[in-house]
Amino acid sequence: MESIELNERLGVKHTPELKESVVDDPVTGHKRINDVFKYPTCRTPQQNYAQAFADVLSGEGVNQRDAWPQSFNVEDVLYWIDHTRYGKQAVYLLDFNATDPVNEIIIQPPYSSMDRMAYFKMLKQRGVQIIAPAMPALLAVDANNRVVPSKLAKDLNGMGFDIITWTFERADLREGASKAGFYYDFDPTGASIKKDSDMYKALDVLAHEVKILGIFSDWPATITYFANCMDLK
Repeated sequence: MESIELNERLGVKHTPELKESVVDDPVTGHKRINDVFKYPTCRTPQQNYAQAFADVLSGEGVNQRDAWPQSFNVEDVLYWIDHTRYGKQAVYLLDFNATDPVNEIIIQPPYSSMDRMAYFKMLKQRGVQIIAPAMPALLAVDANNRVVPSKLAKDLNGMGFDIITWTFERADLREGASKAGFYYDFDPTGASIKKDSDMYKALDVLAHEVKILGIFSDWPATITYFANCMDLK
């Protein structure tokens, strides 16, 4: 709540993430969240957790237009859409595994058996507006060694989703993308991203071709500089 109070006082927006809840049962030692939040038993423990999260925002007077609640658990996002006033801007964080070229998008059970496009269509029908894949899921390198939007980025754009991505400035690019790790796995050989300043190639494609709504960054100066130069908000 201290963070919410500070954001409200400074007049900035809120992008809270609902993390996985892990509680030690003092008797059995098992992990549970059943008794943490005193809500109706007709809801699942996870739904109670998601409701408590929304209740904190509401209790602190956060306008729904100023909040982008996010979660890797799609059930949280669907719950916020169905039962709270914060669902319209709820952000589904979509995890990515660059080492698996077939099932690179990590979809949780019971949806994991669904065809990827059918899954996205279901999310659209349920009211999900914003999907937030990791940076390497949205980019690729073409035959001319240019950074380009990935198939996933094109699919999400084609279906009308808004896109947020993560996380900029979390990779050491002094030796290029080939040694930078997860966030630059879209260019595993370093064919396009060869040095630190080449990060702007990735950012430019994300902004102008993928048309992201926003990007999380550990060091906002680079993105702020780019946005100011390109007259972006």
